[in-house]
Amino acid sequence: MGEPIGFLYAHPDDETFLSACLIRQLADEGHAPVLLLATKGEAGQKNGYAAQATKEELAAIRVKEMEKAAVVLGIAEVEHLGFPDGKLDMVDETLFLEAVIHFINKHRLKIVVTFPEDGGNFHPDHMAISRFATAAVQSGRCPSVQKLYYIRSKTLTEKGYEPTLVIDTEQAWSIKAEALRAHTSQLLAIERYFGNLDVFPENRRYESFVLNWERGQRWPSKTETSLFDDLL
Repeated sequence: MGEPIGFLYAHPDDETFLSACLIRQLADEGHAPVLLLATKGEAGQKNGYAAQATKEELAAIRVKEMEKAAVVLGIAEVEHLGFPDGKLDMVDETLFLEAVIHFINKHRLKIVVTFPEDGGNFHPDHMAISRFATAAVQSGRCPSVQKLYYIRSKTLTEKGYEPTLVIDTEQAWSIKAEALRAHTSQLLAIERYFGNLDVFPENRRYESFVLNWERGQRWPSKTETSLFDDLL
């Protein structure tokens, strides 16, 4: 049985946009990727066919879409906290933190992957889940966690942090595209970002991750190799 590895994001489809190929690779290697989503994505009403759906209807649609994407990617379990989409920065901080800690400890996660502090694009929801995932890992209450990774962002790059782990998605693009298509209600946003899914997007070729934390140090040295090396 492989190691439990957790991906903590804000919305359904974040996992596929940012880390589909890594998740699939981990699953294929016998590990157990699990996914925590802070919301059900009910605010994404302008990105596809469900523009006329109510928030409740869209939430239900996106949960079903996520189930399909999870099968494609080999995700062992998906959990939705169900906090309000677009308003994560308004959620009670104690409630949010306790929910994240519970998820990490429930799965005895050794590695956690989440957004960087800037959310990648300064989206408040992305920044919120990053903040609470980081706080949970560093709280001393999640003893199983050994390593915390952030999605590489422009801000991290500007600070001089090179990616610790880079996944070339070209060979696995068909899998990533299939998972993206599962999120049908968000197809307009997906196509804005990736273009025609039948064509490999060279400008979105890599999934990149930066080590944020491991036991005993805050940031990795420039010479450190990927801390996934002991898993992959």
